[in-house]
Amino acid sequence: MTRANEKPTAVAGEARTHGAAVRVPVGTARDRAKADRRAALLAAAARLFAERGFDGVTLGDIGEAAGVSGPAVYRHVSSKQALLGAILVDVSARLLQGGRAVGGGPAVGGAPALGDAPALGDAPAVGDAPALGDAPAAPGDGPARRRADAPSAAGEIPRTDTDVHTTDDPDTVLRALVDFHVAFALAEADVIRVQDRDLDRLSPDDRRAVRDLQNAYVSVWTAALAARDGDAESPAERRVRALACFGLINSTPHSVRGVPAPRVRLTLIRMALAALTA
Repeated sequence: MTRANEKPTAVAGEARTHGAAVRVPVGTARDRAKADRRAALLAAAARLFAERGFDGVTLGDIGEAAGVSGPAVYRHVSSKQALLGAILVDVSARLLQGGRAVGGGPAVGGAPALGDAPALGDAPAVGDAPALGDAPAAPGDGPARRRADAPSAAGEIPRTDTDVHTTDDPDTVLRALVDFHVAFALAEADVIRVQDRDLDRLSPDDRRAVRDLQNAYVSVWTAALAARDGDAESPAERRVRALACFGLINSTPHSVRGVPAPRVRLTLIRMALAALTA
């Protein structure tokens, strides 16, 4: 209770607004700092995994590169495998989200896995075939999901130069997909290399999530090819076209030296479109 005419004092977590107590979130700055440290750990892990491979990196190496020392690393992630899963599940989700934004389709997580080919890669490895990296993946048998203890690796979806929201022209949609994937591959060269080498080091749940997401991304491309060519090719033939296009795009960014990025991007777009529509 308070005495008459005496303003009640605010308690922890409250602020006064015109005499009324308003609940103010506690720990917001701490939460932001924690999210920033997790993002730094993911970025450092992707770079180090790309440079040295999964087995050539320790959690201590990642923590040191991210500015997170010693045991503090374990407050953000439980293991190297959890970090690897966070990196590849996140990038696969962003790949699908961006593909559907330009090529059409339901929101990420709104549809089961489709197809049997991932979208980051161009050389076979495990299973059937991926869309990021060079290692194929087999079709998943469950919904895509992130490990509960894995940090989030939020990133921006690359912008494209093609606006498909004002046209139903199939060629325009294909151009937008190529434009998007080229921008994505140039921005995510480290992650593509990580999937090439270390996809098989994921936990079963994370590997299934990556496959589901990337298979769904491939289906965005095969649907766009079907809209362009109708019944000219079988679904399997359209999948071959999409995977060949991914291979051309994904294999280039991490090996280019001495060429400005805008020129690399333009060259890849032209070559990918020629291969896709040959």
